[in-house]
Amino acid sequence: MSEIIRIKPSSEAADTVGAIIAESFHDLAVSNWLVPPDDVRRRVLPPHFAMFVEHAFTYGEVYATADMSAVAVWFDNIASPIPEIPDIGPRMEVLAGPHAERFGLLGEAMDKHHPHEPHCYLGFLAVLPNRQGQGLGSELVAEHHRRLDERGTAAYLEASSPRSREFYLHHGYADLGEPLILPGGPPMFPMWRPPAS
Repeated sequence: MSEIIRIKPSSEAADTVGAIIAESFHDLAVSNWLVPPDDVRRRVLPPHFAMFVEHAFTYGEVYATADMSAVAVWFDNIASPIPEIPDIGPRMEVLAGPHAERFGLLGEAMDKHHPHEPHCYLGFLAVLPNRQGQGLGSELVAEHHRRLDERGTAAYLEASSPRSREFYLHHGYADLGEPLILPGGPPMFPMWRPPAS
């Protein structure tokens, strides 16, 4: 069992967690769709994810293994919907240039599918490539699922690939409606986990 820690809010922590997510997600089909050139993707994704981590420090919780090889970013969508990141459109235009449009399309598609019932939203579960397949992601989600079950709270996420969809099926999630289809891009899979009784 790995030690799980809660990340304390800071801009440095947001950058660190954003970089872990970016490295873990670099080769995903959806990442390739968002920013096809490899070198540009390496530049754009870390600060993009850091923005969302910083947002989660205010509207959720961020956890990691103590060795910082795996992270989970949760948003609290129980009492009210999560507000949008301020000025995200202009910020992404500066950050991603001609690729900003695809980030906007992804955001719109995700917003359209997002459920309105109270829940916690797993924005990102990321494990560094050299540590994948060792159960770290399972430990992170199981730890938070225990908290959600104690509170009687459901969970929601979008699985980014068929492989990750299978992972979440094993953790009590089920498909929620049709896959999210990006124009010319890969499908993503909205999934819902009711609290264990």
